[in-house]
Amino acid sequence: MRRLFPVTDETAAPAPGGASGEGAGREWSLEELAAAYAYPEQGPGGPVPWLRANMVSTLDGAAQHDGRSQPISSATDMRIFGTLRALADVVVVGAETVRKEGYRPARAREDFAAMREAAGQRPAPAIAVVTASLDLDFSLPLFTSPLVPTLVLTGAAAAPDRIATAEKAGARVVTAGDGIGVDPARAVRALAGLGHTRLLTEGGPRLLGQMVAAGVLDELCLTVSPMLTAGEAQRIAGGPAVTVPHRFGLLSMLEEDGFLFTRYGRVREAY
Repeated sequence: MRRLFPVTDETAAPAPGGASGEGAGREWSLEELAAAYAYPEQGPGGPVPWLRANMVSTLDGAAQHDGRSQPISSATDMRIFGTLRALADVVVVGAETVRKEGYRPARAREDFAAMREAAGQRPAPAIAVVTASLDLDFSLPLFTSPLVPTLVLTGAAAAPDRIATAEKAGARVVTAGDGIGVDPARAVRALAGLGHTRLLTEGGPRLLGQMVAAGVLDELCLTVSPMLTAGEAQRIAGGPAVTVPHRFGLLSMLEEDGFLFTRYGRVREAY
């Protein structure tokens, strides 16, 4: 893998075999990936929530193939996926993605154990499922046997019997909306109130669209897959369009085998 941006003397220098870019011609270590994707340092005022999204898209804009993201991913994309999870306090995901992707609890990884301990984090990130209906299979390991209790984010009007079922399975139900749905800004505040300030969302597209519309997304880690799928697959973000497009700036770009691993940060003046 090689770094294409930001440009430095190492980025421009040729590597063995003729490729250019910092790190070209070798597999990056997990420590290097963790440094490349580190969350912003906290300011003097204390921890502030930072919400990043991690998504993959084909060249023609498909976020999935046959309903899943795995067919358009790569081994390096999955290493970055695991690194981003290892850096996060909590992974926020929509209920439909939990059902389609067969979500399991995040696991503790020995490679990141010391780093998480030094950062005051638990051995693995919590999974937070966003759901209005709580139409979930609470007998799955995601709810019954996680290393860190799974969170269920829902609205105040959620069905009491479904809340009781979730809690009986071991999940912690968090109210983050006044009606049946979840308010993204309130969800971020609720998670920060639980001590989760390094936030990661893996979608799906509908949830990411809601976060974009609410203006709570700070960073997008987007893998551009060198594939074409055609068809009618979803984009990485769905739902109603925003009134004025939100401007993001390029923070970094890595490349391997035609896959581009990009990071974009919010340009706050654009909001």
